[in-house]
Amino acid sequence: MSREAVRIVPAGDSTLLVQFENRIDPVVNARAIALARAIEAAAIAGVRDVVPTYRSVAVFFDPLRTNVDGLTRAIEREALRPAHVAADLAPPIRVPVCYEGDCGPDLADVASFAGMSPDEVVAIHTAAAYRVFMLGFLPGFAYMGIVDDRIAAPRRSSPRVRVPRGSVGIAGRQTGIYPSDAPGGWQLIGRTPIQPFNIAGPSPFLFKAGDSVQFVAVDRAEFDRLVRLKPDSTYKG
Repeated sequence: MSREAVRIVPAGDSTLLVQFENRIDPVVNARAIALARAIEAAAIAGVRDVVPTYRSVAVFFDPLRTNVDGLTRAIEREALRPAHVAADLAPPIRVPVCYEGDCGPDLADVASFAGMSPDEVVAIHTAAAYRVFMLGFLPGFAYMGIVDDRIAAPRRSSPRVRVPRGSVGIAGRQTGIYPSDAPGGWQLIGRTPIQPFNIAGPSPFLFKAGDSVQFVAVDRAEFDRLVRLKPDSTYKG
């Protein structure tokens, strides 16, 4: 990887941004995640937090404890190492989704956008294994992709004031699960009983950057059964 493909820029006096190519791409994202993990593993004095995104990494540090020049050199050295899309080697996390009725209020609109039936949209959405590119917006909200272009409907022109927890949405080439009730403008095509964020659990976050996720269609009766069971992160159906 060339130096020209990486930019390290300050964001104030206590943050460095490491920027890779400006596109949604699994290889670019793998580099960002690998860099974030390498910086965390290095335990550099004064580094407070490391946050990977689609194509960049934010490194937060204490300017009174950190040698910024040394940190920059360490970041550059790690950023130039090759990275691999490791998520492809692990089985995907299976997430049950009910696409029926009020679980998918925008499914018909997405089908209209795609020029196909709702069942065909569901078949395409469940056929792929999606990469978790990053977490953000809400605790546990995983931005996943890449959605098939045929069903990559844009965000709604008017966001909803409240989107129910567990709603599965599409926004262009991204898909994701709302981990809590919140405003949102994504096209809602289904709903899952799985909880992406559970602060009372041993590990609050179900997903992490680099994971692979596959949605599994279930009917309303199965959805209701799973809600009563409070299932874990792995769907056995």
